Amino acid sequence: MKQQANLFFTALQFYTRFPAPKWLEYKPENLSLATKYLPLIGWIVGLIVGLVWVGGIYLTDVPIGLLLSIGAGILTTGAFHEDGFADVCDGFGGGWSREKILEIMKDSRVGTYGSVGLIVILAFKFYLLQYLANFANADILTLILVLITGHSVSRFMPVLVIATQNYARDTNDSKAKPVAEKTDFSTAIWAFVFAIIPLLVLIYLVKQPLLIFSIAFLLLLTFFLNRYFNKWIGGYTGDCLGAIQQVCEVGFYFYLAILWKFI
Repeated sequence: MKQQANLFFTALQFYTRFPAPKWLEYKPENLSLATKYLPLIGWIVGLIVGLVWVGGIYLTDVPIGLLLSIGAGILTTGAFHEDGFADVCDGFGGGWSREKILEIMKDSRVGTYGSVGLIVILAFKFYLLQYLANFANADILTLILVLITGHSVSRFMPVLVIATQNYARDTNDSKAKPVAEKTDFSTAIWAFVFAIIPLLVLIYLVKQPLLIFSIAFLLLLTFFLNRYFNKWIGGYTGDCLGAIQQVCEVGFYFYLAILWKFI
């Protein structure tokens, strides 16, 4: 039990800005094992951004509440995944060889491709969630569950990549290297369990069983992203994992928007 508590708080400290308890025993190898709790971290982030959105709606309106919500998510995670997405945009947008792409992604500065990419994906997130709020009639529980589910299932996809694919960098000086160590099958199974629970609750709440196929849609997105990464750099990096999470989160909202419009 203590080991699992260590893994959970290791994940909480690494993937958010929340401080770890003083009794936490930090071990680099725990970062890989802690990925089982990444979708559970999505519950926490989704709950925070959902509550901020609902509070913002009560105080002002849906768009302003949504901006506050997105800001709360960025503050909670330290823009951890957004930073990875921006680096991927810069690396694959500006690099034409494996070495150059990896070099650009390691640079902490954000370039034109990264800036444009962040604007586009945040705009997608804003307008898709605003669209979903209209269909949900700004129902508090539904909005919060949509965000918890989106943050949770999108965080399962990087865990799946870690469990099945190869890390691209050859050196050991990467901050993401301990996270990227291949995990055992049980880690991915536990991550899936934590990811599927809020989705099943959302399906029950909105009475829409076709929502279960959102997992297949996100798996398809992950497959094509991973195929692209493998083609250019022979695997993935920590930035690639962040990009997968961001694209899959927006992909979940996109799938839900289409579903609610036509069915």
